[in-house]
Amino acid sequence: MRQFTAVVNPTAGGATGAAALLRVARVLREAGAGLETEYSRSLAHACELARRAGEQGRVVLAVGGDGITGGIGGALSGTGAVFGVIPAGRGNDFARALGLPGDPDALARILLDGVPQAVDTIEVSSAVHDRTVVLGSVYAGVDALANRHANRSRLLRGTASYYAGALRAISTWRPAAYRVTVDGEEHTYTGYTAVAANSGYYGFARHIAPGARLDDGLLDVVLIRDAPRRLFFALMKELDTGAHIHRPQVQVLRGKEIRIEADRPVPYGADGEVEAVLPVTARVLPKALRVLH
Repeated sequence: MRQFTAVVNPTAGGATGAAALLRVARVLREAGAGLETEYSRSLAHACELARRAGEQGRVVLAVGGDGITGGIGGALSGTGAVFGVIPAGRGNDFARALGLPGDPDALARILLDGVPQAVDTIEVSSAVHDRTVVLGSVYAGVDALANRHANRSRLLRGTASYYAGALRAISTWRPAAYRVTVDGEEHTYTGYTAVAANSGYYGFARHIAPGARLDDGLLDVVLIRDAPRRLFFALMKELDTGAHIHRPQVQVLRGKEIRIEADRPVPYGADGEVEAVLPVTARVLPKALRVLH
């Protein structure tokens, strides 16, 4: 019977995370599995707790949103540890890409009986981060700015906070001149963003890269060029279904290593965290993480 360690960050949606964990924990314990719960002080501490549990042969569960999920999954990348997700955040985009069920009983059965599947991760390098590993995507531009506004919102939550953040970001955005290098080939354009996606989803269920696969050894690179603001708002709505990729302002490439640069300090983010500005390099780590899904 599997032994689990659940890592919860009480400062980031902790009440929601604790409630989600309780519903799954009941089924795990009734089945005879062991479950320990660790409450972290920060994302760095959560990663430390996860690595320690993984070294002990325990299945590590990230309880929360994409920030803690990406952080813990990145910390376990390449270690051989088994990783599970109990989604309890605002976006839960990586859990959505995995196809995890919302029903706690069904999720618990996957954690108990599922066979770990290897998925890719992303190594992120910049002047600020010598080497960070994340799971979902790296994005640089108006979406990173929107996510920063959403994370700082005290009045709105979930999708509403992202829409408000997007409106604020777009209204002030000045198109940047990008240079994106995909496996050594340069692409230059003026526009809104560049996204290197392992997962098809980001920004609270936006289907940014419909063709992305978690285990194909490639990153889908989505480039969104300059467009009138009214057209960009229409394009934003199409992110719900992935229809935006058919617009002439959108180009999708694929590669293993992506370098994103711009003519000014454009912010970039990864898995919901925005702490730095371009340039940044994203490199796929094929089948580096064993996940229950």
